[in-house]
Amino acid sequence: MERGYIEMRKIWAAVSLAAAALAVSACGSSGISSSPATSSSASASSSAATTLMAMTINGTPVVTNAKGFTVYWASTDTSTTSTCTGSCVTSWPAVQGPATAGSGVTGTLGTITRSDGTVQATYDGHPLYTFVKDTAPGQANGNGVHAFGGVWHEMTVSGAIPAASSSASSSSGGGAGY
Repeated sequence: MERGYIEMRKIWAAVSLAAAALAVSACGSSGISSSPATSSSASASSSAATTLMAMTINGTPVVTNAKGFTVYWASTDTSTTSTCTGSCVTSWPAVQGPATAGSGVTGTLGTITRSDGTVQATYDGHPLYTFVKDTAPGQANGNGVHAFGGVWHEMTVSGAIPAASSSASSSSGGGAGY
């Protein structure tokens, strides 16, 4: 079971990397600005640490992965436990830990061990996730979404305090929860 899970994560990582490369190459100027000196040492190796970066998206300094995808936290999690399992983690993939701080990242990085035994990165005590509906770097489609029993927020550089609600994505309501 664990071997199959690891193989599936490798496949998804390869697909995600290819999609991100395609999205970045198709991206023009989109009102996204990254912190100065955003050199990252992203590696295709699954044993490499996840690098977190700071980027301004929609006027808010947020934490992203090295590919520029916004990372989120869930209101239902605790500093030691992720409540996102099963179909939830399909929509909100956990950020693999450990994580290293890239340019502009000032919060405390850590890890938790998920119920499936994998290690998940945390920022200021909040388990981190990406969102499948963020299809290109610099998007924050998951900010303010009510899904899987809680509210999802972009992780701001200053910590987990939600920014003033300016996201229209929170009005999706019903259905599969996203």
